[in-house]
Amino acid sequence: MKKSKEEEQGILLESGTNEFEFVEFKIGETNYGINVAKVREVIHNQRFAVTPMPQTHPEVMGLFTLRGRSIPLVRLAHCLNTVGNPNPQNIIVTEINNFYAGFLVDSVNRIHRISWNSMESLPEIGHQERVLGIVRLSGKMILMIDFESIIAEVSSAISAKLSAVDRNVDYTTKLKRARERIVIADDSPLLRGLIAQTLRESGYTNIKEFTNGKDTWNYIRAVAEKDPEFVKAVVTDIEMPQMDGHRLLKLIRDHQDLRELPVVLFSSLINDEMKVKGRSLGANGQLSKLEIDKLIDLLDDLIFNKPKKKK
Repeated sequence: MKKSKEEEQGILLESGTNEFEFVEFKIGETNYGINVAKVREVIHNQRFAVTPMPQTHPEVMGLFTLRGRSIPLVRLAHCLNTVGNPNPQNIIVTEINNFYAGFLVDSVNRIHRISWNSMESLPEIGHQERVLGIVRLSGKMILMIDFESIIAEVSSAISAKLSAVDRNVDYTTKLKRARERIVIADDSPLLRGLIAQTLRESGYTNIKEFTNGKDTWNYIRAVAEKDPEFVKAVVTDIEMPQMDGHRLLKLIRDHQDLRELPVVLFSSLINDEMKVKGRSLGANGQLSKLEIDKLIDLLDDLIFNKPKKKK
């Protein structure tokens, strides 16, 4: 029986073929994008009353209520240091790391489905921490926004959880961990730096960092030709330009010499649905960014307690 388009798309996503969907929206004259997996719904701003809250971040207008949930409303134009409509008409409601937030935007255009290969890395032109990459479609340049870093900045609770790690590590443990090579893949400068800092403070100082899955895969595959066990574990985000974490995981599991390499999916997109997909692709662990306090123990278990290969 011929499968529907929706069924075929679901299979493509589940098999790690490097595709994703994003919502295109606009602020002023600039087009932006956000991964569909982070969007819960799009609503009209006019329908909701906003209650100002004392001692919040300057870009948080206050709280509005949606389906019984109190949600902070963020001036996205201000966060991006740009100028939009003084009365934006739409709110994009996101769920990132199990944290709900609403972002004011001028208009929401449509949903696109593309390969991560179509997302270009950002040229190094000054401080562009808010932009993860560029997508070119129909003559338009669409900037993909790092909503994770924005939420981490505007929410003190999120910031506290992201930095909640145990720094009291004995010398012997640090020395043991320092021998093991860990590869990190994350396109967000803020979160990649946070992961690296957490690993180094725990003793995992032998780190190699990448901003996308493609460069990560090229490195792992190259070093495997000399020593398949040189890299002891990979910690990767899911959404990244050029190649996403699911595709990276699939390539590792399909490689004869790397299929046993421990891979941890460490992403703000981790939920029940994503965990099913990650397990089907062979992930050794799946943590949300707010579970960074569990990362070191998980790596210890995967690296030091894994079964020995039979000779």
